[in-house]
Amino acid sequence: MEQLLDVETSASSAAGVASILRSPSAWLSKQKLSRSFWIFFTVAFFFDFGFAVYFFLFNLYLLDLHFNERTIGLVGGALTFGSVIGTLPAGWLARKTGLRPLMAVCLIAAPLMGVARALATWEWAQIALAFLAGLAMCIWGVVFLPAVARLTSEENRASAFSLIFSVSIGTSALGSAVCGYLPLWLKAAGFAIEAAEVKRMILIVSCCIASLALVPLLRLRIPIEQSQTEVQVPHKKQPWKLSPYLLCFIPSMALWTAAVAAFTPFASVYLAKDLRISMSQIGLTFSASQLIQLCVGLLTPLVFRRLGLLNGIVATQVATALSLACLAGTHNRGLAVALFLSFSATQWMSSPGLYNLLMSKVSDEGRSSAAAMTLFSNALFQSCATAGAGVLLVQLGYPRVLIGISALALIAALLFKFLVAPTDRRKPLQV
Repeated sequence: MEQLLDVETSASSAAGVASILRSPSAWLSKQKLSRSFWIFFTVAFFFDFGFAVYFFLFNLYLLDLHFNERTIGLVGGALTFGSVIGTLPAGWLARKTGLRPLMAVCLIAAPLMGVARALATWEWAQIALAFLAGLAMCIWGVVFLPAVARLTSEENRASAFSLIFSVSIGTSALGSAVCGYLPLWLKAAGFAIEAAEVKRMILIVSCCIASLALVPLLRLRIPIEQSQTEVQVPHKKQPWKLSPYLLCFIPSMALWTAAVAAFTPFASVYLAKDLRISMSQIGLTFSASQLIQLCVGLLTPLVFRRLGLLNGIVATQVATALSLACLAGTHNRGLAVALFLSFSATQWMSSPGLYNLLMSKVSDEGRSSAAAMTLFSNALFQSCATAGAGVLLVQLGYPRVLIGISALALIAALLFKFLVAPTDRRKPLQV
């Protein structure tokens, strides 16, 4: 879900989030959002909240089951690879069956796969179930954007995305904090439960919360796409031919995505295993990272206007690389937490700028195919990077691998500066 929000909502969320924080009731009254949108908002709330808790906790749960980074990387890679394989078929099914039936399949299959993953204790079962979970989870990405588009108008669509984006960040922060302290609360209440059992219980409950989205879905009615659009699209051939600009942009973007994906899934494992930070502190750290991402989302447009779009992207990528390099060289817990928060903020800031850069350099008729090729390449590189990083972490340890990931991020920044920038200067870069 995070990548989806990066693509569609991050670029337009800053102004919306600021307005929400200033006066929520006044902001809402101006948007004139329909009843159907609010029903879908409830669906998204339960689904996002349940799986925000799930994905925060799952790798720590695998650690309690005595799986190492190699297995965690293979599981994460299988999850992403399942999403890669399932995205195009899910898009075809969405056109054939409609959004609502496919959404129901997702809301049933994804929690069931989540529960199965929580109960499985065999390595190959975890990998196979992760692949199936990726197939189920990718459906949400396929139906989310068109559902919001059909339930809103041009006037309130950006605000609708900002609202869902803001609530998703808030619920993720709350979920991380609760997960961090729940074991302590259970222990204080007199429940002597092993750490793995506590996490398994939370994972199953989070899947139950996600499945509650089925209740409002029963009342959801999504308008059918206008027939004019359906008639025009088949007669217009999609321009899948890669321009010189895309030949430079897509690999550079994929390399950057691989660098981020090589560390992000292991961040909680690194804090728990190498730095021996307690579960409650990890929960607070991830909660703080979510809130910081929300705040820097407000600052991102200002940074890009000040530095320029391309220079702003390169600056955030270099800052991300430096954060990882410094993280590799410290054993101080407080400094490590601060550097992780810096990594979370800077890599998050780059995302809206990257997709803005892509869209500003592609013609209107080629944007959908360019976005599809970019997302497909990103997911494929992400799958390989997560699995490969897990293997290397077992063999080399975190400091060396983090240095390597930092170098990868720096190379990506240099590619954007010296390879992507010169390929097409016919159109101005706009924020």
